[in-house]
Amino acid sequence: MPSNLNRRTFMQNSFLSAACAASTIASAQQDDSKNESESALPTGLIKDMKISRLLLGGNLLTHYTHSRDLKYVYTLAQHYNTLDKILETMALAESHGINTLVIHTAPGVMNFLREYRYKRGGKMQWIVCPTAEIDETMDAYRTQVNQIVDNGVDAVYLWGVRSDQLVAQGKIDRIAKAVEIAKQAGVPSGVGAHDLRAVIECEKNGIDADFYIKTFHHHNYPTAPKPEEIQDIIAEIPGYWCNDPGKVSEFMSGVSKPWIAFKVMAAGAIPPKDAFQYAFDHGADHILAGMFDFEIAEDVRIAGEVLKNAKRQRAWMS
Repeated sequence: MPSNLNRRTFMQNSFLSAACAASTIASAQQDDSKNESESALPTGLIKDMKISRLLLGGNLLTHYTHSRDLKYVYTLAQHYNTLDKILETMALAESHGINTLVIHTAPGVMNFLREYRYKRGGKMQWIVCPTAEIDETMDAYRTQVNQIVDNGVDAVYLWGVRSDQLVAQGKIDRIAKAVEIAKQAGVPSGVGAHDLRAVIECEKNGIDADFYIKTFHHHNYPTAPKPEEIQDIIAEIPGYWCNDPGKVSEFMSGVSKPWIAFKVMAAGAIPPKDAFQYAFDHGADHILAGMFDFEIAEDVRIAGEVLKNAKRQRAWMS
């Protein structure tokens, strides 16, 4: 572990030296009027990371809009969220008290994260899931984890797509190895999941994850699947990410690790107030939400109000 940490320090110092004459963070962060909502957004701890209860999701920034059959939305997001707009959005989120971004290693992601932090002075923390293939050797995964930690990633989690696959294949040992690889790199290590079975198997097998990132949303919206349709639909359409929210809430009530809920708005089908209220009331410790820049101030305000009035049965685990 010391060699990883030293290598990471070297890389960060190199970026900082190269950026010593660069500009400060985008002007959005300098606007005091945008900081009014910061005090309304509480935080929690995952290991030694202080994390806002509302996190910035990365899918819109990487143009993965999950817009179901509205294919044009992918192109629209790509044209809107240019590099400059991505950096502006991160600065705006940070100015409103959102201090952490959750994102995967899509092409170009580490470039704009480094740009934001080392050249523009941003303080946003990064929770990143590597997308490297996982095989028996774990070599590709280990290499990518070490690379992104060297570049400044603050926490790592196993991509939900991977953990779902590994559980379905009965390869729980590889989930344990992935968790350990990130720990060896010196950062908090979590497990992502769409399928509740991934979390269940981690708990049953004593996998030492520091946190979970699990999909969570109710089905009270017009295009939600009917119960008898769910299994067939989710196998074909990536639009219904939490097939039994009642079971998720029930199981997570007995889990003592921090839980970050994602897809809480079912990719835009559920309004923020409804989605945030449901997630926090039913046990999520943090929620991440994909937001365009013009949505951030309102979503932070809503999250702050919801958190003040949350009716929880599960204790806060972070």
